[in-house]
Formats: sequence, structure tokens, C-alpha cells
Amino acid sequence: MYGMGGYGFGWFYDPTFILVIIGMVISMAASAYVKSTFNKFDKVKSRNNITGTKAAQFILESQGIHDVGVQAIAGDLTDNYNSGNKTLSLSQATAQSTSVAAIGVAAHECGHAVQDAKGYFPLRLRHAIVPIANIGTSISIPLILIGVLLRGSFLVNLGLIAFSLAFIFQLVTLPVEFDASKRAIKILADGGLLTEEEVPQARRVLFAAALTYVAAAVATLLQLLRLIILFGNNNRRN
Repeated sequence: MYGMGGYGFGWFYDPTFILVIIGMVISMAASAYVKSTFNKFDKVKSRNNITGTKAAQFILESQGIHDVGVQAIAGDLTDNYNSGNKTLSLSQATAQSTSVAAIGVAAHECGHAVQDAKGYFPLRLRHAIVPIANIGTSISIPLILIGVLLRGSFLVNLGLIAFSLAFIFQLVTLPVEFDASKRAIKILADGGLLTEEEVPQARRVLFAAALTYVAAAVATLLQLLRLIILFGNNNRRN
């Protein structure tokens, strides 16, 4: 039977919570690394002296993409590409900056636009599972807690499956992000937007950014393992 001693509010503070802490540390370290790397190369102005916005517009044009708009948005490293409304949004730190870091980030987002234009399957798959993953994430813990209160293993297991959707989404995201960076570096090198000395610097910025997605996947996996350890032990006692 499910006892509140094993499943009640106390389970949030049991020894397995160390897995959550490890995940948080990994995520914070990755975030700090990408910020420090971006800041370092944000001080390196590109020899061609073009802004992130101009670089993005040039890249889109060179790739034959004419239906994607480029806009500036508030925030720091909030750059993103929205395939729904065909809009590439660049943060303030990217849009008007002429740094190697800014051009690299702008090129990365253009990489997503290229993926979209070419029908890159992992990107389509990620878009398809976003609503499912969001629903799974939002209902997973409530399902588990209700299962605990009602002493129902089915609801607990359903909650674990729902939570695993978040991890699946993180896994699908990895090839999408790495591929976008790969495309970006090739475009920057072939298009002459950056010099031979600047391309490796942009690559370092994009690699640091990619690590944040790896860290997110690891953190989510650790949380999932913690839930499985906790509720798996209780299932065996039934």
C-alpha cells in the first residue's frame, strides 16, 4: 500500500533529492558558461562590422528564404526562431551588436529557419511533441500525488510516463540545436561574414550555448530517475 510516509510531502526532501540538486548545479554551470563565453566574444568586434540583424538578413537572403521576418526583442540571449509566424527574433545583445558572438547567435537562429525551409525532420518532430510534452509536464506531478492519495499505482505510473515526455522533448531538441549550429558555422565560413580567425570564436559561443540544452536534458533525466526510484520502491512493496 502507498503510505504517506513514503509518498507524502516528505518525499520532496528524501536522500534522492541530491539528484535534483546535481541537475540544478549542472544547469547553472552551463548557464554561467554560456554567458561568460558570450560576454568574452561579445567584446570581439567583427572585421566586417555588420550587426546581428544585418547578418541574419544576409543569411536568409543567401539561403533563398524570403518569408521570414527579422525583429528585435527585449531581453538578454532571448533569441529565437518561430516557425509558426516565420519570425526570427534577436535580443538586444544580438540585434545591434557587431560582435563575433552576436553574429554567431544570429546565424544559429537562421540555422533554424533553414531547417524549417528544408523540412528538417527533427525540427518537425519537436514542434509536433511540444503540446504533448507541455501537457505531460503540467499533469505529471498532480497525477502522481493523486495516485498517492488514492493509493493507485496506475495513476502514479501514468504520472511517471507523463513526466518522461519532458525528457523525450529534451532529447529531440539536442539534434535540432546542434544541427542549427553546424549549419550556422558553415554559412558564416562560406559566406565570408566572419574571417577565418573569427569562425572558431563563433563556434565556441555556439558550443557553449548547446551545452545548456545538454544540461537541461541531464537535469530532466535526473529528476525522472529520482521519481522512478521513489515510486518504484513503493510499487515493489505493494
